[in-house]
Amino acid sequence: MSRGAGDGTRRAAIVSLLLACGAFGAGGELRGQSPRVTIEPDTTEIHVGDPLALRLSVEHPADLAVRWPDSLSLGPFETLALEVSQSEASGDGARTAAVLHVTAFELGELEIPSFTLELTDGGDGTATVSTDPVVIGVTTVGLDESGDIRDVKGPRAIARNWLLLWPWFLLALTLGALGYWWGRRRRRTPDRADSGPPAPDRPPHEVAIEALDRLEASPLLERGEIKLYHVEVSRIIRAYVEGRYRIWALEMVTPDVISSLGHAGVDPGIRTAFERFLDACDLVKFAKSRPAEAACRSTLADARTLVERTTGAAVP
Repeated sequence: MSRGAGDGTRRAAIVSLLLACGAFGAGGELRGQSPRVTIEPDTTEIHVGDPLALRLSVEHPADLAVRWPDSLSLGPFETLALEVSQSEASGDGARTAAVLHVTAFELGELEIPSFTLELTDGGDGTATVSTDPVVIGVTTVGLDESGDIRDVKGPRAIARNWLLLWPWFLLALTLGALGYWWGRRRRRTPDRADSGPPAPDRPPHEVAIEALDRLEASPLLERGEIKLYHVEVSRIIRAYVEGRYRIWALEMVTPDVISSLGHAGVDPGIRTAFERFLDACDLVKFAKSRPAEAACRSTLADARTLVERTTGAAVP
């Protein structure tokens, strides 16, 4: 055989080998297009500790899927998160996209090294693609134009515009004047608690019994107005206490009513009875207690008993 014929045979063998390599991947058959990957950062310069997004796009045969790694070692960069999108058809194959979030805590021109992704068809067919390295500039804050660290400065002084403060000065003076006037007026006017309510036109027990009779005949309980029922029966008894013992019971909370009865010299047993009655009404008025209808009618009977019990007693 001549030397030229031998060289032709060797060239034909090399061409056949290259064609075979183009038809098979690293670990199996790559049916369709050859896979490739692109990596694109959203910026080429970040501050130290800032997140950086790397957009990955893998084009591969439709019957292969990208096997994303659980973790990546990227040298000076730290991996924060990996967001993978669904694969989409692209030409005669498919495209799979992802966003890799990283950060760095070193300064300078740092390189994100190349890393490898694996593609698989779920069986023996596999292939690998590798990204290109990416250089990112990492800078810090607090540098002046010369690149030196700035000196620590004290707190900035707040500019004072005295004209803007005048309305506040006038408001303070006005409030002070009003307080002085109110104090003088209080000293000139007799205390309301010392003066007591005006004398009633009718005997307080008659007014209270008539009001209790009207409440008993009202349809409040039939309509389920439990709270309003107790508000009214409490008001009747307070008005009775106000008229009989001359204290402002309608404007006081229950502890103050009982304390005022004590200052008025009312018998401790009667004070205790009034306290229990008013406390029971307050539970329904303010604590959202909801007694049964029979208990409500019993409360009205207790109110009637209080009035009858104190009608004949001497007023201190």
